[in-house]
Amino acid sequence: MANFTKEEIDVVVVGAGPSGIAVAACLNNLGKKTYDRLHLHLSKDFCSLPYMSHKTSSPKYMPKKEFIRYLDEYVDHFNIKPKFKTCVEAAFYNNEEKKWNVKSRNLTSGEIELYASDFLILATGENNLGYIPKMVGIENFKGKIIHSSDYRSGEKYKNKKVLVVGSGNSGMEIAFDLSNYESHASIVVRSPIHVLTREMVYPAMLLLKYLPIYLVDTVIAIYAKFKFGNLTELGIPQPEEGPFSVKISKGSSPVIDVGAINKIKLGQIKVLPGISYIKEHTVVFDNGDEHQFDAIIFATGYKNIAAKWLKDYSSIFLEDGKLINWKGENGLYCAGFSKRGIAVFQWML
Repeated sequence: MANFTKEEIDVVVVGAGPSGIAVAACLNNLGKKTYDRLHLHLSKDFCSLPYMSHKTSSPKYMPKKEFIRYLDEYVDHFNIKPKFKTCVEAAFYNNEEKKWNVKSRNLTSGEIELYASDFLILATGENNLGYIPKMVGIENFKGKIIHSSDYRSGEKYKNKKVLVVGSGNSGMEIAFDLSNYESHASIVVRSPIHVLTREMVYPAMLLLKYLPIYLVDTVIAIYAKFKFGNLTELGIPQPEEGPFSVKISKGSSPVIDVGAINKIKLGQIKVLPGISYIKEHTVVFDNGDEHQFDAIIFATGYKNIAAKWLKDYSSIFLEDGKLINWKGENGLYCAGFSKRGIAVFQWML
């Protein structure tokens, strides 16, 4: 039988990523879950946590190791002590005690840990479980299938035919990385997307502080078309709304190009339409074309699984885990779930 411990505290914060440490904690092993070439797409000016700015000596667009170092220093500075290797199994509000009861398991020892608190803050974020959509025939594919969260480097895919499904920031960056390692990379682009550069986003975020969003959208869209040309001709449709309007209305971030568009123009990355069905060694697309692949990498987003262990979640989550309210009942709060995401939107609220 598992051992039990119970601790009475004021607040339980579930989640130890940047949102969690902004409230109480930091995920110090974050680097183990990112691909090797990862850099921040936003300037460090927009990626600092409360009460502690980045060092002036830090690069404007920080590599992952430097950002993780910043998180570690943040934790040390505020004497925050995250409990790693711990999984929350259940959380509910006890009406008799007037407290939140949280049950967690220490993944190293197997010990069950119980907490009772006046407040519960969910800071697990929306990106906590990789999502691979159900597709006709996917179970028949004989090659390798992974989610983008398990991708590290294109080195092991050299000379392989790899299909990236999903054209967001992760998908585009992985396709670019694969191409750098001489893989035969293809990417599925099904939904309209905006493509910008880091150099476009930085001034746009500053302008949003003073100008209406439609005006900033117009300026940036003209700049992007001048930079990239007509992306529709490359098989990349674009939304009718501007990039920042789409971010607010649909929660879809613009793709920050790191070089993938140029490789697409050069034919080093192939753009393909939506998938119709998958066979043992090939994929059939909506336009009827069929191509052979050695591996498929799904950059198709994540699912929030907090609703699976949080009882009585209806005040903040839908059944599929989508956030509907940052403040629930009985001292329940959420941090880091905003679809706006980009730091500048705090100026627009």
